[in-house]
Amino acid sequence: MKASAFVYPWDVVGDPDAARRIADLGVQQVTLASAYHSTRALTPRHPRHRIVTARHAAVLYPPDPDRWAGRAPRPYEQSWVDGADPYGEAAHALADAGLEVHSWVVLAHNSRMGDELPHTSVRNAYGDRYPWAPCIARPEVRAYVVDLAAEAAVRPGTRGTELESCGWYGVAHLHAHDKIGGVPLGGAAQYLMSLCFCDSCHAGYASLGADPDELRQAVRRALRPIWSGEAAQGGGDRAAEWAEVEKLLGADHVATFATWRNRVAAELQRDAVAAVRGAASGEFQVLLHADPAPHRFGANVGVDPAGILRHADGVVLPCTGNDAARVDVLTPFVPHKTERTTLAANFTVVAGMGGSPATLEADATHAVGLGADEIRLYHAGLASDADLAAVRTALERLP
Repeated sequence: MKASAFVYPWDVVGDPDAARRIADLGVQQVTLASAYHSTRALTPRHPRHRIVTARHAAVLYPPDPDRWAGRAPRPYEQSWVDGADPYGEAAHALADAGLEVHSWVVLAHNSRMGDELPHTSVRNAYGDRYPWAPCIARPEVRAYVVDLAAEAAVRPGTRGTELESCGWYGVAHLHAHDKIGGVPLGGAAQYLMSLCFCDSCHAGYASLGADPDELRQAVRRALRPIWSGEAAQGGGDRAAEWAEVEKLLGADHVATFATWRNRVAAELQRDAVAAVRGAASGEFQVLLHADPAPHRFGANVGVDPAGILRHADGVVLPCTGNDAARVDVLTPFVPHKTERTTLAANFTVVAGMGGSPATLEADATHAVGLGADEIRLYHAGLASDADLAAVRTALERLP
């Protein structure tokens, strides 16, 4: 079974032992970040540093000046990894170690864009903007995402790509000194708080015959029992989340939001995949980080399983957790598989981040039994030595 480990360029650049150490885990592939959001990352084995602070979303290669001349938004360049092309340098070292390199491209998640171009952000029913969440219904955002997908995915020495956040982003966001936990938001409340009312979405609702102002007021009414503590917050079951949304908002309003948002996301995903294919030559695998519930948002975007597998070569699915969680996320895709489809089960193997490297063998075996073809390991650069030793043992035992 093919296994791939997620890696940042800064895990490899400046560490002559990194590529061989990753190959020795027993993986055949690395998924290497080429466009990434802001983060603060541990590098526990790097000879020159222990913490890397990526201050803003950026590309980790030199962007094409002709492609982006005079455009806004456009990719931001990084300054926290040495060299003109950290992605290229890392990809070369990893390939020399015998690893197949695929790019890891974060698309609709960019806080600096929202700070500098606030009109591009998702705007909730209360008028609050989410600077980390570009609204994919806006023409300029869509053009940026599609072109970034093509450029960041198809880098020299790269044989495939994984597109993250290729769809809607919303209220959920890891943020420094976060203070929004006073009223816990379940999946239904998060969805309601993530519905966008920017000018483009306003026009989109109107095009469906709906009154955008009434929709906004309906969302506010639906959220009142959440703020007062009168409404019970459901768990993580996808069907239960959606049933709760329908209960709070009403079937007609739910249908309007679903029609608009699903259409916008599906068109973006189709266009992004097509742009990557147009930029690539020869065989080039295109996967999306996804969730089988179309109403979900974030890094693993909600998709229609049948629809996405008509365009992409497959999906990367969050499979950390218990058996029921894997059943919930994998089985909706299985009826739509073809011979070319890849269902990659993604496991967090960093114990300190909620992962379970000690159970990787059993968890991966369960995922394969449900229909997974490959596994992904998050994250080779962040994990401790003990976590990596457990991964190595598990991969030795898996077929």
